[in-house]
Amino acid sequence: MARIDVLMPSMGESLAEGTLTKWLKKVGDAVKRDETIFEISTDKVDSEVQAASAGVLAEVLVQEGETVAVNAVVARLETDVTAAIPVASSAPAARAEVATTAVDGESAPRRVKDGVASLPPAVGPAAAPGSLEERLRTKSSPLVRRMAAEHGVDITALSGSGIAGRVTRKDLAAYLESGAAPAPAAPRPSMYAPAGFDYQPPVVTPWPGDVVEPMTKIRRLTAGHMAYSKQTSAHVTTVFEVDLTRVTRVRDRLRPEFDQRGDKLTYLPFIIQAVVEGLKKFPMINAAVRGNDIVFRKHYHIGIAVALDWGLIVPVIRDADNYSLAGLTRSLNDLAQRARAKKLKPEEVQDATFSITNPGVFGSIMGTPVIPQPTVAILGTGTIEKRPKVVKGPEGEDLIAIRTCAHFFLSFDHRIVDGSDADRFMAFVKQQLESIAEPGA
Repeated sequence: MARIDVLMPSMGESLAEGTLTKWLKKVGDAVKRDETIFEISTDKVDSEVQAASAGVLAEVLVQEGETVAVNAVVARLETDVTAAIPVASSAPAARAEVATTAVDGESAPRRVKDGVASLPPAVGPAAAPGSLEERLRTKSSPLVRRMAAEHGVDITALSGSGIAGRVTRKDLAAYLESGAAPAPAAPRPSMYAPAGFDYQPPVVTPWPGDVVEPMTKIRRLTAGHMAYSKQTSAHVTTVFEVDLTRVTRVRDRLRPEFDQRGDKLTYLPFIIQAVVEGLKKFPMINAAVRGNDIVFRKHYHIGIAVALDWGLIVPVIRDADNYSLAGLTRSLNDLAQRARAKKLKPEEVQDATFSITNPGVFGSIMGTPVIPQPTVAILGTGTIEKRPKVVKGPEGEDLIAIRTCAHFFLSFDHRIVDGSDADRFMAFVKQQLESIAEPGA
């Protein structure tokens, strides 16, 4: 029997660490090849990690909630396999990763690429102050960092019992119980408080029967990004009612053909096509802010908000202008399915130039979505329903007809997008959808 290290996988060149959020196996459990053994969360995406070898989970080194560096050993498998192989993978794109294999207690880092292992270059000197290793030693888990911040404790001044001297929750709890911890620092005044007003936010104290749970990583990242965006962009929202009756007819005629291919045709591909044409006509809506500069994007990467049981994620259809209606449908279905299965790659949730969110699926009529930074606009779509509308008859008379309508609402950054530009963009999108050509017409 041999023991093989299970590593924190690399999820992209820009990511140096990940948080192990959930173990799906416990010590002593049998593990099949390609079976999911734990889940991780990074700054970009949540993902499942599969075992690349069958065996028995012999040892767990990283507990749930701990944040460790990429390629750190999180567990060990006991297996009959003695060849040097990568033991954990989470994304097909991770073709070249550093894997550490251990046989009978002997470990050696190897570079694995396309199944071929080679020894790495000579190991450099010990980690210098301020290096990645030093930062990780003092970083600890998100829960511990939050506890330390709440009690005004400097983690770097503590000696931890975790991996690489990391301060664990037990270490911090023992320190706090010792009475050596300083009192929590007084909250800073709100940036929105009037000058000279000493604002003190209320202290939230759990009452008997309350349940206190730490935020998940995706919730903390969402909270931070939303608060930052509201403080950065001058949010304004404009609302248009769009008649989708013609789109509904086209969709109804095409659905059987799409269903035969296993593709669910929704209204969203039609909306994306209209939006992309609008972005080409009004480039300010597809821009980004860089200091005092405006960056006019020439690619049309459309982010689509997907609601998950554990939060919100925005996968991106890159260069959406190159897709047909069928291509957009396939991409949307694929991204949504893999988002819910935690199979997205980091690059698939990056670089959106414009975003669309659809709270209408939950019955919302309209809303005021928050702009994803550093873009300058986001489109929301309300619930699609039949409404009585006044329309023109064949002789120009007014008639009441039943039409399929929805409210579209655009939040835009008034720092660089004028209301006239936003409204003209929305009017164009509305016109594109209301005048769509019907098959056979």
